[in-house]
Amino acid sequence: MRSIFKIAFRNMTRYKRRTILTSLLIILGVTMVVLFSGLAGSVKSMMIGLITDSNLGHLQIHKRGYVSSIDTLPLNLNMNAKGYDNATAALERTAGVESFAPRLKLGAVLSNFVESTNVRLTAVDPAKEPLVCPGLASRLVGEPGGITGSLLEPGQIIIPQKVANGIGIKPGDTVVLVATNRDGSVNGMQFTVSRLIEDIMGPSGKDAYMHIDDARSLLRTEKGEVSEIVLRLTPEADLKHVAKQIENGLGEFKNKQDKPAFEVHSWADLSPFANIANMIDLLIITVKIVMIAIVLISVLNVMLMSVFERIREIGTIAAMGTPPVKILALFVAEGFCLGLLGTATGIVVGVAGLLGIKASHVTFSFGRMDNLLLRPDINLTELAIIAAMVLAASALAALQPAWKASRMEPVDALGHV
Repeated sequence: MRSIFKIAFRNMTRYKRRTILTSLLIILGVTMVVLFSGLAGSVKSMMIGLITDSNLGHLQIHKRGYVSSIDTLPLNLNMNAKGYDNATAALERTAGVESFAPRLKLGAVLSNFVESTNVRLTAVDPAKEPLVCPGLASRLVGEPGGITGSLLEPGQIIIPQKVANGIGIKPGDTVVLVATNRDGSVNGMQFTVSRLIEDIMGPSGKDAYMHIDDARSLLRTEKGEVSEIVLRLTPEADLKHVAKQIENGLGEFKNKQDKPAFEVHSWADLSPFANIANMIDLLIITVKIVMIAIVLISVLNVMLMSVFERIREIGTIAAMGTPPVKILALFVAEGFCLGLLGTATGIVVGVAGLLGIKASHVTFSFGRMDNLLLRPDINLTELAIIAAMVLAASALAALQPAWKASRMEPVDALGHV
């Protein structure tokens, strides 16, 4: 086997210009894929991190039917205290769950005594919310270093920056919230604006935040009532596996229709960015397909020319008793070596490009969040997959010309002019 590859490398050096040009094409294709996969994958991971860490969490648990009506924020589909206790007991038994927090969601009219506007409110437990959404602090206006003190105190509210600018609200102002309760009655309470918060992509990006105890008082709900439970998983946990475990753990709880009382949803089920993430994956696959096409065409063309130019040489080694399978192996090895040379160089160039981008501290914007630092990661598994694809494509492209060479009759080959 070693002699076959030695001869293959020697044959590559016989046609230096052709070998260099073919290798450059393969290098270009591999470099493009490494750069695009590294950058697109990093942007995708960063966007998912921003969405899960600052708003949605990794998983959410709702009462059955809540998510299908989530745009109307239905108060009649909230969990009662017993349902919340049942769900949290199941979560405490589930491996991979790092933390969880309750939320109560509602719609209300916000007024500064001069102007009014509708607003969506997410009522949170200020002690638990930062554990499931540690990136929430990064969205607070004027606090780049994070939260100083408690996220919220009773009687305080955090207003979206866009809403605050629209009706002229600033931190320290007093506002009134008017909400319709489950029974149709209306209730109002005064609050102090403690902070402003930046918007993010998606319908939940315009949410204001308030203390969950204040929300229960405003809505006059039962003690312990929540709309959803937000979960954060441990870094090594598999989201789909944990979600399945939670579903199984909650499966014992049924509603009056004898159907599961709870539903488990991942961030992808709740965010429109999941479609963008799928498009990024599709683009990466498309670029890989283009790269494979480049490799196939390049290697196939070179090997066809090589067989055509070496017909008499093939006839000579066949007449000397070289079996067809060895002739086949010689040409397949040559194509494989071309792919190996281009792959190794392309990966080195691509990784160097990613490291250069990382060292340059390139920034970009996402939604209303500016100056996000691009941190391209070097995924060894992804590099191994790219290398395997190129090497397999190179060997496959060389197979047809190699088969043609191995099937030549020595007499016909030696008589070829």
